[in-house]
Amino acid sequence: MIQPAEARRVRPNMPHYGVMPDQAEAMLTWDWVDRQMRAARNYWICSVRADGRPHSVPVWGAWVDGLLYFGTDRQAVKVRNIARDSRVVVHLDSGDETVIVEGRAKIAQVPAAQLQRISQCYIEKYELDPALAESDNLLLCLIPSKVMAWLEKDYPATATYWLFDD
Repeated sequence: MIQPAEARRVRPNMPHYGVMPDQAEAMLTWDWVDRQMRAARNYWICSVRADGRPHSVPVWGAWVDGLLYFGTDRQAVKVRNIARDSRVVVHLDSGDETVIVEGRAKIAQVPAAQLQRISQCYIEKYELDPALAESDNLLLCLIPSKVMAWLEKDYPATATYWLFDD
């Protein structure tokens, strides 16, 4: 089982849902989260506008080595929001196989080999070359601080969190 070295897997403390922090039997694995994130077609990016209003928009992206990379136009609302407050939440389409990632987004600065891996993920998933290096596009990266996951059919037994060291 892969496990991020900088993360602790824990049970959420939600006694009102029947989830107790010492019950670890049905916790999900990071392998499961990794598969969901790699396979997802859409990632919902949630950020906050300057006036406090939430902003949520689906993007295409590539989950590579435990980080979400996504491209966007430099003028996009989410770019302005992230420039002001880098804290974001990302979730997948499904509420049945839930993955929610909290963290910070930043402009990705990756070596050419890593950029090639990210581009290859886009090509395989979306059948297009994302042109991530073009001047009017930005490549952003989400660095997780907390990941929440569960299976709706087995909730709350599968409720699992990963807490990352900052």
